[in-house]
Amino acid sequence: MSYNVLIVDDSKSMRKVMLKTLQLSGFELGECLEASNGQEALDILDGRWIDLILSDVHMPVMDGIGFIRSLREQDICRDTPVVFVTTEANQDRLKQLMDLGASGYIRKPFRPEDIRALLNRIMGETNGFRMGTDVEGCDF
Repeated sequence: MSYNVLIVDDSKSMRKVMLKTLQLSGFELGECLEASNGQEALDILDGRWIDLILSDVHMPVMDGIGFIRSLREQDICRDTPVVFVTTEANQDRLKQLMDLGASGYIRKPFRPEDIRALLNRIMGETNGFRMGTDVEGCDF
């Protein structure tokens, strides 16, 4: 089974790094969409099925906090897993994201095996992964 993923980050190069990381991690990708901020992500989600969202916190127009607040108000997206990939180190802010319904977070820089472990926990034991994929030595 493949998963449709939405990557939300204001940096195009970071969106590409996250996509490459997902590919290296062994995650079974279906359609992968990209947005540069929370509002653009909400627009993309209108009428599309997404299984997982990877989002930055600090973005223009609508940041990650505004995005997850709006997302959780929509019936169809209420339970969609959202993982924040961020430089945010403020524990109060990270707790706020979790309280708003984030499934988890990972700090930049990150490694593909870290993404794999987190998504493995969030999406289910082995769902979405080709186990045994070797990504040793790759660090983003």
